[in-house]
Amino acid sequence: MDFQWITGSVGYFQGAVNIGYIKVSSQEGMLVDAGLDEQAMKKVLRHLGEQELPLTHLFITHAHADHYGGAAYLQEKQAIHTYAPNLESAILENPILEPLYLFHGVYPLPHWRNKFLEGKPVRVDTILMEEENLKVGEVSLQTIALPGHSYNQFGVIAEDILFAADGYFGKESLDKHGIPYIVDASRTLESLEKIKSLPCKGAIPGHGSYEEDYVKTVEKNISVHKEIGQLVEENVRAIKGGITLENLVAVCCSNKAVVIKNAPSYMLFRTAVSAYLTKLISEQKVDFAVKNNQLVVELVSR
Repeated sequence: MDFQWITGSVGYFQGAVNIGYIKVSSQEGMLVDAGLDEQAMKKVLRHLGEQELPLTHLFITHAHADHYGGAAYLQEKQAIHTYAPNLESAILENPILEPLYLFHGVYPLPHWRNKFLEGKPVRVDTILMEEENLKVGEVSLQTIALPGHSYNQFGVIAEDILFAADGYFGKESLDKHGIPYIVDASRTLESLEKIKSLPCKGAIPGHGSYEEDYVKTVEKNISVHKEIGQLVEENVRAIKGGITLENLVAVCCSNKAVVIKNAPSYMLFRTAVSAYLTKLISEQKVDFAVKNNQLVVELVSR
């Protein structure tokens, strides 16, 4: 995990999951997200300590365990004021909710409650209800609502640098996953268009590298999401009388060369495919039906 300064007071720890850092003053500093686990946070704290950089605040962009897993350790080790968006904060404080919703409300088995799906509980001191100029010390930071990948994800802008979290993915990460995890396809696309319009000097995704010319990467994200939405619709059209949701997930994943290896991974892809479906349903292109006690997706008759 390497640390890179972008401006005189804004930088990030680049790794599998990026962690942002904003030096607010000689006495105050803020992390943007907390990494996957205790080990990631130990590396961050070691570097900040060696460089005598202050740490007083934590901004958690959304309640996915890879972005908040190190927060509990940080809160144990030192006084820290933690911000998080509304609804995401409820999951942070009750992290069993993530495996709970992925498994459709069924109480999750122990091996489904791994660190990738459920971090340790996090205390949230300030819940962000809407976009605002967030005052940290004497500095104002602009929060940006970027829902779609998560229910109420927020990014933050400091010195014209956008910490976009998973509002978009770096190119390598986008290619790696085949079907990116989202919970709302419409809001995902809206957030991507919003990111394109922001007057920033550069942006840092949650997974990927800092870019000044980040708009090209955002446009690739838009293209990928539209392509997957079209793929979902085409696979519904291909089966006369409709296709079961389970078969649709399987066909779409095979089309994108995704090999699902376990139940938790399956639930992530099922959620993503369903998110594209709900966009098509809202556009009255397809709909759900129940046939032979199975949930089927079929075209809407015109």
